[in-house]
Amino acid sequence: MSLEFISLENIQEVAHQYGYWAVFLGILLENLGIPLPGETVTLVGGFLAGSNELNYWLVLGDAIAGAFIGGICGYWIGRFGGWSFLLRAGSIFRISEQRLLNIKDKFSENAGKAVFFGRFFALLRIFASPLAGIAEMPFGKFFLYNLAGATTWASAMVTLAFFAGKIVPLEQLVAWASQFALAALLILVAVIVIPLWLEARQAKELGSGE
Repeated sequence: MSLEFISLENIQEVAHQYGYWAVFLGILLENLGIPLPGETVTLVGGFLAGSNELNYWLVLGDAIAGAFIGGICGYWIGRFGGWSFLLRAGSIFRISEQRLLNIKDKFSENAGKAVFFGRFFALLRIFASPLAGIAEMPFGKFFLYNLAGATTWASAMVTLAFFAGKIVPLEQLVAWASQFALAALLILVAVIVIPLWLEARQAKELGSGE
């Protein structure tokens, strides 16, 4: 999910001008928790590799390195300052500390999956690493899931753009990727929220029936 003022044309211009650095820094900064269009930059890099303007392996290496290093930085940001930030935000939105602790515990139970699969979901790709730090996920475990997730995601995005970009316009490719990430996020939210809502409703009915 990119910032609205950063158009695809702007991203292409930056990628043409800075090449591999654009790919590396774009996804690195997104994984730090900054809402930059890292996925789009990676797709543009793969597209340029498919048109022989960049080298496929260098683009792939930059995408993996940017996602991996950015994830580690995001983890430590969450580990050292994320919880106090959440507490302040919770007080603003009237979310109790106990409620935040419950959310933290639930995330901890699925932290590995969130770090690995989160890269394929809009927004979660930005926040998964800081949330893993907040949840105090063991760094060794995070390191492995982060590396596996970064490698899988970058390989999928760069390879998709490299081959599909030869037959599909870049604009359409980016639109499809964005739609998939958003749809996946909505499905994930439904999978998480609906059971919680049903559980809360059942508990309320049991309480009223006593």
